[in-house]
Amino acid sequence: MQADVFTRRRNNALIFFALLAILTAGSIIITQYDVQKGFTSIARALIWGASNFYPDAGSLTKLPDILVKLRETVLMSIAATSVAAIFSLLLAVAGSRTTRICSSFTVIARGIASFFRNVPLVAWAMILMLAFSQSSLTGFLALFFGSLGFLTRAFMETIDEVGENTVEALKSTGAAYFPVIFQAVLPASMPQVVSWLLFMVETNIRDATLVGLLTGTGIGFSFDVYYNAFNYHAASLVVIVIVITVLIVEMVSNGVRRVIL
Repeated sequence: MQADVFTRRRNNALIFFALLAILTAGSIIITQYDVQKGFTSIARALIWGASNFYPDAGSLTKLPDILVKLRETVLMSIAATSVAAIFSLLLAVAGSRTTRICSSFTVIARGIASFFRNVPLVAWAMILMLAFSQSSLTGFLALFFGSLGFLTRAFMETIDEVGENTVEALKSTGAAYFPVIFQAVLPASMPQVVSWLLFMVETNIRDATLVGLLTGTGIGFSFDVYYNAFNYHAASLVVIVIVITVLIVEMVSNGVRRVIL
């Protein structure tokens, strides 16, 4: 019996890898991708990057302007995440199986979470640019909508993990709906909710760079300007500043998580 299971799994794995190989070969043929040229160009790209993509003395003079744009990006990411978290928590409470008011609210809340979560952030930025053009509002709304879908789903699953026994115990004592929410569900869920919130802030700071390329705002716009002007030294400084910022934010988030979890 175990031998048959092993054979079936092995055959399924072979079929999967065979299909993957066929798809890969077909994609190479259709796109006329030169595999040999692609691999040989890696070395040339690394040499070019080492020769051009590094900060020099001239690029350091632009550091104050870069830091101003970085501050704009970080603040916009935090604001979009925080506002989205408020709405997400309301939707999660309404849609969770533990705290739902009725089944209709659950369907609506989960539908909203699924819709906003499955639309890529870049797509949100492009859609919103049609209405608001290139502006900080466009970047804020793109990050807000992307965060709303993810956080609603994350908060909903977190609330679902809260023990139903605690909720039932409070209800059996005659506690109303809102006291159950504020005395049992939210206190038990809050550490994990804060952890998800910090994770979303980290993610949005990274994504805000890409959104800035499209919306013409923040640190992403600075990189786009310098790169298109062939000022690769300043563009590399922007990249270094972004990497350092992301690392600092991640260290702070990890420290907060260790305290609350």
